[in-house]
Amino acid sequence: MSDWQPDLYMQFKSERTQPSIDLVAKIDQVAPKTIIDMGCGPGNSTRILANRWPESKIIGIDSSAAMIEKAKQEYPNQEWQMANASTYESAMKFDVVFSNAVIQWIPNHEHLFTKFHALLSNDGVVAVQIPQFWDMPLGKIIENIATATRWKDQTGGVSTLFTIHDYSFYYDILSNLFNSIEIWETHYLHVLENHVSVLEMIRSTGLKPYLERLTDDSARREFEEAVLKEIREAYPIQKNGKVLLPFNRLFFTGRKSTPV
Repeated sequence: MSDWQPDLYMQFKSERTQPSIDLVAKIDQVAPKTIIDMGCGPGNSTRILANRWPESKIIGIDSSAAMIEKAKQEYPNQEWQMANASTYESAMKFDVVFSNAVIQWIPNHEHLFTKFHALLSNDGVVAVQIPQFWDMPLGKIIENIATATRWKDQTGGVSTLFTIHDYSFYYDILSNLFNSIEIWETHYLHVLENHVSVLEMIRSTGLKPYLERLTDDSARREFEEAVLKEIREAYPIQKNGKVLLPFNRLFFTGRKSTPV
């Protein structure tokens, strides 16, 4: 995919940051010395970590040059590195390995969690959140349109760019690597202005790889109109004119065993 658009992404800052707030609140570490935010984006999640543990050394990494540049602009006193979470190596061990709404873009999660485990200090905690995109009407709408006759030659197969499993899959991985596992789902209800806002919220994330397969602006507009039509049918307008967007997210934390 092309680089991310941090300004478009942050149009929905509150909706995107709340899961980070909820995940950070569940991390059972009193005073971690070192923290890494895997896939920090424009730095909004890293800022939540810094607010809770202002004395910690915190590193935010992201593979997007645009996201890292935005993070540097917004939070110049933090440490930022352009790096890929799936291949990141460090001699430093971290008391917290944190990742919010990132690993769905990374394949081979068995290998990924082995890497996270190796980056942790003894008694360190991994904390991850994943959007359950395919469980929502919105995800199903996009994929149904992408595989329809009109679009499948260009957008068929895009769903393979996502790696999202259910809670049972992640529990089995975590239980082989970590102690004190916590795993839960949260069903957020985002209050958006209208149906167009629903489209705009996913344009910079889940819809992005589909649009990038299309060859021109006219085709992208047509694809978005098809998605918007289905959004209007799937998500009713409330009495005050707003639209509620249910958004399901899977969370888990695991503590690394201390060798005896």
